[in-house]
Amino acid sequence: MHIAMVSAECAPIAKAGGLGDFVQGLARELARVGERVEVILPAYDVLRFDALERPRPLGIELQVPFGGESIACPVLGLSLAGYECRLIAPRSAHGFFERGRIYGEPDDAERFAFFSRALVEYVSRPESRPDVLHCNDWQTGLVPVLLAERRTAIGRIPVCYSLHNVGYQGWVEAELLARVGLDAARLLTPERLADPGDPRRANLMKGGIAAADAVNTVSPRHAWEIRNTEQGMGLQPWFQRYGYKFGGILNGIDETVWNPLTDPLIPANFGPECLERKALDRHALRARLGLEEAADRPIIAIVSRLDRQKGVELIAHGIRYGLNAGAQIALLGSAIEPAIAERFAQLKSRLETNPHAHLELGYDESLAHLIYAGADLILIPSLYEPCGLTQLIAMRYGTVPIARRVGGLADTIRDANYSSAPFESRNGYLFDEPTTESLEGAMDRALGLWRDFPGYFSRLRLNGMLGDYSWRRPAREYLALYAYAREASGVGASSRI
Repeated sequence: MHIAMVSAECAPIAKAGGLGDFVQGLARELARVGERVEVILPAYDVLRFDALERPRPLGIELQVPFGGESIACPVLGLSLAGYECRLIAPRSAHGFFERGRIYGEPDDAERFAFFSRALVEYVSRPESRPDVLHCNDWQTGLVPVLLAERRTAIGRIPVCYSLHNVGYQGWVEAELLARVGLDAARLLTPERLADPGDPRRANLMKGGIAAADAVNTVSPRHAWEIRNTEQGMGLQPWFQRYGYKFGGILNGIDETVWNPLTDPLIPANFGPECLERKALDRHALRARLGLEEAADRPIIAIVSRLDRQKGVELIAHGIRYGLNAGAQIALLGSAIEPAIAERFAQLKSRLETNPHAHLELGYDESLAHLIYAGADLILIPSLYEPCGLTQLIAMRYGTVPIARRVGGLADTIRDANYSSAPFESRNGYLFDEPTTESLEGAMDRALGLWRDFPGYFSRLRLNGMLGDYSWRRPAREYLALYAYAREASGVGASSRI
């Protein structure tokens, strides 16, 4: 089956967060089991090729109508691990993807609307037409809408639409719909694209949900939450309306990247059979961050975007509480919102001389690997979490999560004390309320086990390391979802399924 995955991100060349890891991991696994996979991205000026080959011209030049213009748009190609990557590279004074970063521009809606329009031009070519098109998040929410509007001209292309963060829905002015060739007056209705909170604006995610053949989010628990609680961010009735084609598939992690036995970015490789070698990575982490050697202090890690979704108030409190409780703190994270960035810059300054804390404000891939390998515990107090890769990676590296019981965190972490699962399946600590008291209770339980019952704590580490967090099961579920999308579209199931 020819699967085209369209996204704003794909690791390692274009990664701003978990979406990049998702696309890379799923694409690799689908390619491994024999599917033909093509990932389609914007040709950002910040693409990272490192040891990879440089993109090559494919001899394809799209003419993309946009706002009364026809913008020439060459398509470049790049071979990744078992699959092909296609880069949409417009030649335009707009400089859509020449901004020095992936997101965060005032005209992000316009940039990704253009990308969606160019993508539709690309897949409309007979030689580029996929068996199924897999769109991701609001940046590609217009793609199902554009394909549905052009169905009589190009026929049906089955579409699966994955939602990674419902907090960002793609709210745009009606004029942008006209710029990509859509009839805004006809589409800006409650039944189509009109935003529930402001019917004068279009909601791209809402439109994509309506037009796609199959829709999912990235954990079963989060699928329930956004359908039935305020975590639906105003789209709860929409998820209920389209419940027949909506569900949750838990993410995996790419075990070729995240494997402590083979990871080239950590000084000492280790696994369940040689867990004692993790102590060497703990020593290396302390040396790199300037933390004092302290056998009586566990290292609590935070590896996270610093934004409101991730519970920044609880992160800041957890840092202070952990230090007061006799732990060490290693934080790696960055903030886009100026107020949050300033708050953590001030906290970093206050802790600069503390021998038990280091805050690294930014992102460093090699440091992330070392933190996962060297830490004892990791703090994940998210207000909502569609899936979360942090806890999966941490457990793979024998680092025990302390997390809020939401979304994929609840689906993957079984509490050491309060779980019906047998002890050999328990792998972390959960708390329910987004309060400092609830967080402190979970931290106290975790630190108490580390100090008073080290043998049980080691068993908890091992339980996490022995879990299956690979993409094998999720990939099978996505193949079934693609088959559903093909049947729902009227194209019919692939012969491989």
